Amino acid sequence: MEIIGKVVRLGNLTEGTSARGPWRKQDLIIETEEQYPRTVCLTCWTNQIDEIQKFAPGQTIKAQIEISSREFNGKWYTDVRVWRFDPVGAAAAPAVAPAQPAPQPMMHQTPPAAAPAQDFYPPTEDSVDDLPF
Repeated sequence: MEIIGKVVRLGNLTEGTSARGPWRKQDLIIETEEQYPRTVCLTCWTNQIDEIQKFAPGQTIKAQIEISSREFNGKWYTDVRVWRFDPVGAAAAPAVAPAQPAPQPMMHQTPPAAAPAQDFYPPTEDSVDDLPF
């Protein structure tokens, strides 16, 4: 998934050590650019900490995110974790449109075959469905 928004501020840096070694975590607060903007807290881990230090408040960014929830002692906690940032706006590389093929003359061409009609009837007990749900 991706989310685009303006940087509001950086949260506090949290550091620790686990069985797998040292880790760092910092939140990045952004505001989406929609008709009704939403404030979202993005969680950035060790490999993105240095990258988010370069962001200035008001700068627009695009982040590739992963949303996950977990339960602990009867309460649910949700994280919006970032795994990649992309530049947006003036810093972004301009998109290059793919070259359009030259139009071909319509001499001796047959029209494409029409797609077969699809049946939209509910499945019966006799129909084979190998999906597990």
